[in-house]
Amino acid sequence: MIPVIAPVAPGRDGATYNINADTFAGAIAGSLGAKRLLFLTDVPGVLDKDGQLIAELTVREAKALIADGTISGGMIPKVETCLEALEDGVEGVVILNGKTPHVVLVELFTEYGAGTLIVR
Repeated sequence: MIPVIAPVAPGRDGATYNINADTFAGAIAGSLGAKRLLFLTDVPGVLDKDGQLIAELTVREAKALIADGTISGGMIPKVETCLEALEDGVEGVVILNGKTPHVVLVELFTEYGAGTLIVR
């Protein structure tokens, strides 16, 4: 998978480019055969229709939530990048709220985690 680089707006010296960091990170993790990929965002993870955190999803469940509109807006490309990383060989992808103190430590060193884990 190659990161998408798209022109955003012409600048004085030419075009400026927007490289989607999630896409880039997913591509690197997949090519490295990473065991786990963590995405830090500004939401706790994937939320159900009632706004409650979903602790774990399979690829099939994530696709169904996109199809029924539960996963919407800016979360769609983030979750799709998670699914692509899994397809490329990453064992699990986690979406975490980067505003939560010590969220990476909680995710990595506790049994319950801190966000949404997406697995095959």
